[in-house]
Amino acid sequence: MNDGATDVFQVANRPGASHRVTLRHLTADDQDEFLDLVSASVDLHHPWMALPSTPERFRAYLARYAEPHEEAVAICVRGSGAIAGVVNLNSIIRGRFQSGSVSYAAFAPTAGRGYLTEGLTLVVRYAFEQLRLHRLEAQIQPGNHASLNLVRRVGFRHEGYSPELLYIDGAWRDHERWAITSTMVDIAPTPAHPTLPER
Repeated sequence: MNDGATDVFQVANRPGASHRVTLRHLTADDQDEFLDLVSASVDLHHPWMALPSTPERFRAYLARYAEPHEEAVAICVRGSGAIAGVVNLNSIIRGRFQSGSVSYAAFAPTAGRGYLTEGLTLVVRYAFEQLRLHRLEAQIQPGNHASLNLVRRVGFRHEGYSPELLYIDGAWRDHERWAITSTMVDIAPTPAHPTLPER
């Protein structure tokens, strides 16, 4: 277990940010803990999502999230360093969009304690203050009530419904679309990303 947040996640170390969780990037050293957590969480995750469950798939997952437009963030319990959940920032697009998609999962051993809510709140602040994004989107299947309640708690707004949006568990699934923008969150003053046009 890797205790504490890395320097890139300054938002997680700010006074009052969270007394219970820290953020850090997933690394190869997390493989055994991550795979054990995925195995323990099969019933929690199915049918809503599937995380890598073999060493080969975990290495491919890390390689994907090493790309500049993707990030995999571990939510860790402060003090023990145990991984309580993961938040992925996907498909980050710059220019006039300055947007990314977010997905997330709690792990069964610590689920239901609010760690994912605190962690996702910190990741949203990190995305807006340090990555300088303007918008994050979440696509959620209508029956996934835990996920819908989570984004409501964090402050996302409902924006619509898309039939057959994502291929999950062997079929194209309908999803609700939720989003949050930097103007909806009390963030530190942040200069625009250099790829944002002046007009």
